[in-house]
This record gives sequence, structure tokens and C-alpha cells, in this order.
Amino acid sequence: MLTKDILNAVKAYTNKMTNTVTLVLQPGEHPKRQELESFLQQLTSVSDNLQWRSESFDLGLNSPLSFAIEVNGELNGIVFSGIPGGHEFNSLILAILQSAGSDLKLDNHLQGLIKGVNKPLHFEVFISLSCHNCPDVVQALNQFALLNPHISSEMIDGGLYPELIESRNIQGVPSVYLNGEPFANGKVDTAVLIDKLQQKLGAELQPVAANKELPTQDVTVIGGGPAGVSAAIYSARKGLKVTLIADRIGGQVKDTVGIENLISVSKTTGTELTGNLINHLNDYEINLREHIRVDRIEKGTLKTLHLSSGEVLTTKTLIIATGAKWRELGVEGEKENLGQGVAYCPHCDGPFFKGKDVAVIGGGNSGVEAALDLAGMVKSVTLFEFLPELKADRVLVEKAEANPNITIIKNAKTEKVVSDGSKVTGLQYQDRVSGDSHEVALDGIFVQIGLVPNSDFVDGLVERNRFGEIIIDEKGQTSEPGIFACGDVTTVPYKQIVIAMGEGSKASLSAFDYLLRAA
Repeated sequence: MLTKDILNAVKAYTNKMTNTVTLVLQPGEHPKRQELESFLQQLTSVSDNLQWRSESFDLGLNSPLSFAIEVNGELNGIVFSGIPGGHEFNSLILAILQSAGSDLKLDNHLQGLIKGVNKPLHFEVFISLSCHNCPDVVQALNQFALLNPHISSEMIDGGLYPELIESRNIQGVPSVYLNGEPFANGKVDTAVLIDKLQQKLGAELQPVAANKELPTQDVTVIGGGPAGVSAAIYSARKGLKVTLIADRIGGQVKDTVGIENLISVSKTTGTELTGNLINHLNDYEINLREHIRVDRIEKGTLKTLHLSSGEVLTTKTLIIATGAKWRELGVEGEKENLGQGVAYCPHCDGPFFKGKDVAVIGGGNSGVEAALDLAGMVKSVTLFEFLPELKADRVLVEKAEANPNITIIKNAKTEKVVSDGSKVTGLQYQDRVSGDSHEVALDGIFVQIGLVPNSDFVDGLVERNRFGEIIIDEKGQTSEPGIFACGDVTTVPYKQIVIAMGEGSKASLSAFDYLLRAA
């Protein structure tokens, strides 16, 4: 199951472990039990400090395919229910290393917040092994469990627990439950999880210790995608005091499966490129504040930033590089059925609709590619396009038209997501030519209608156009002196990685020039 190359890599990762980590398996029988035992046997063979055993008594876990992590004779609250291969293999390895004492990848202030929780919190994360968004959630909640004995986290492979999936009407991943109740659905990151915890616990969620106050920064960059990272690196190379604040490093790039248009790199993936961005950031003295958002900004000679962590930061110049997010339909039933039939990632959630009828909304490249991807695993795909013709590249349109499993409906205005109160049952749309409304019976709806800039938090601070893009000049300067912007959040056309990187470096050089002239 685990190749020699994988085992050698794990051996290299674990050779510095000083604490013994034991993977403790729930007793019992299951058709996949032998496969899991073989997996654990191979994995633990690489290090004397890595062991596994099948417990003789009931651990109270989900099934004989569940195992917990034990350190120094005590379970630490991290559980895996399933065989964590695919994208979740990294989650297991990280959990092992962090259980053994490796540094956590979580901002110190956020660690203080999590340590302040004083009530039992049990998280369940339903995942698919093909989901590239799921590991971020699993790894974040595993860190929560390591920080606080009141918190436990369990990864559950939905493919191995069909009855549990059915009983909770789960139709998308990641799907997070807290103490048995729905907590978060879809693509969420650590910042969102913290926000939701703050909303749920309120005053009960208080940091046990505060960060030391930062001195006023020369440059603060908001956003961790290609534009933001480029801006931070260029600023640091000028010897400036730089802080980078981001929900997550990589941004939208992290969700990209294949990248073949980054000049000088013939082929890479979003995960690889994100790793390279992090490595390059680490070459410089940049104060990185990941998993944190900027809630509010005050104008002035010094810009004052109010962070989601409750902290306040001042900076001489500001570079906004917050990118964009998936555009929502904005119709009745969409948000109510997120994770219950409404999805935005066909690669992640497509396997949940095997043998079912689904729709894809959007006839651009991403929509047609999604339809083609889904057509090989579902019963049928209906592709809806608002305009009279599909907007995708001709080669993609021809493939979709030739696929017998894809039905294309044009001039269709989506009106409503129909559900029975627990899951999606159909889609209501209007024929824009006749004006008639129709309803199509469906099990799932994948929304692929483009991106919207992440600029709401600067409303009233800088000028934006009718699309929400921040208006900038040829040097990246916004309408507010000392505030610059770059990448997909701006009016610069052609939203591409290589363009964002160039725009980030330009904004940094402009900020440096501003600082020189203001001195």
C-alpha cells in the first residue's frame, strides 16, 4: 500500500522524533480491517519511536477502522476513522510529528485563543480522500486538539461510513460537526474555523496570553497569494519592516490542481507552488500572521489595522492583495443547502454524486471542465448557461457537446435551488427567451460562475468599480495615499498567476518609493 519512496520520506521526517507515538486501533472486525492493519504495520516500521497496537478493550471510537494517537501513555484527542491515504496521508504524518513535539503551524496569538477554551469540544470532519481542501481543516482541528485537552478531533472517511453519511445527509466535504451538530461546510480554512468558534463561544474564547506589541511596520501586506507573497518578498529585500497577514498562504492557487502557464516552470500544482511560496517567504525576515483577517482599517499618516484576533497593528504603507473567491448564485436555497447538494468543487464533492443527476451552473471554461469531469462519475450532467452560447474555449465546448452524458441548456436564468428541507431535489430556472419557468429534478448543483474580488472590508476606504475591484493606477496606487493594491482584487485585467506576481512586486516598489519621498 505504501511505496518504498513514501516510506523513505516518512523515515526522514520521523528520524528526529524523541517522543514515542503509538497509533491505537479500536478492536473489532471489518472487511477493511486487514488493509488498515497492513497500512499501520508498514507506516510504523520506519521508526522505533513510531508504534501501533490493537487495543483489547473498547476505546469508544466509531468502528474497527478507527485509531487514536497516544503519547506518553495518554490519548491526545486525535482520531482517524478510515485509512488516511490520498490527500489525508499528510494529515496523519503531521499529526504524528506534532504529537511528538514538532512546532505547530498556528499563529501564537491564535494558539492562545485555543488554549483558553474551557469546555469540551468534539469535532468530526467528514472527508473524501480525493478532496484537496479537506486536509487543511483536518490539520487545523488536530492542532486545536494538541493545544487543549478539552478539544478532540476525528477525521472520518465518508466513503467508508455510508450509513453515517446517509443519516446526516452529507453531500459535500469537508463537513464539520461540533459536539454532534453541524458547524462548517465546504471550503473553510483555519481563519473561518476560529471565527465560527468566536461566534459560538463569545466571551468564553479568550487568549491565555497576548502577543508582544509589534513596532510600527514600514509595509503591511494583506493577502497570501502570488501577489501578496511577491509584494512581501520585494519589500523585505529592501530592508523594510514587513508584516504579511493572510487567511492562508497560497490563496486560490492552493486549490488549483494543475498549473502549466507559470513561465519557466513547465508543470506544477497548486500545492507545490504554495510550498515554494512559503519556502521563499521563510528566506526573509517577514512577520507572518497566517489564519488571521483584517476586519477594519483606519486612514491616516499611519494606517491602523484591526485584526480578527483582536489585535491592532499600525503601518506606514499598506498593500492589499486579497485576491478573489468563488462567485455565488445569490438565489433562494443556495446557502441553505451548502454541503447538502450545493457545491463549488466538482473534484472534491463529485464522488458523493456517483450514479446521481447533477447540474453545473456556468458555461465558461471552469463550468464546462466541471461538466466533463463529472460526466464520468455521475448518472447525468445538465449544464446551464445564462447567455445564448457557452463562453468556454471551443475545444471544451465541442467535447461537452459530443458527450452523451451532458445536456446543455442555454438562455437559462437560475431562480431557485429546490430542496426537501434536508437535501437538494432540483433546480428552478427561467427560459430567458420564452419567460417560462421550469424545474429539473436533481441531486446536486455545482456552481461555476467565476470569481468575485475579496474587497468588502475596504468599502469606504479606497475607490472600487462596480464589480468590487479596487481601482489602481499604473503603479498600483489606490485612491488613498500610502495604500496600494495588486493581483486579482484590482482592476488589472487578465487574472493570471504570473501577472499577479508581477503586480505584487510593482506595488512593493511603489510603496518603497512612497516611503522614500515621505521621509
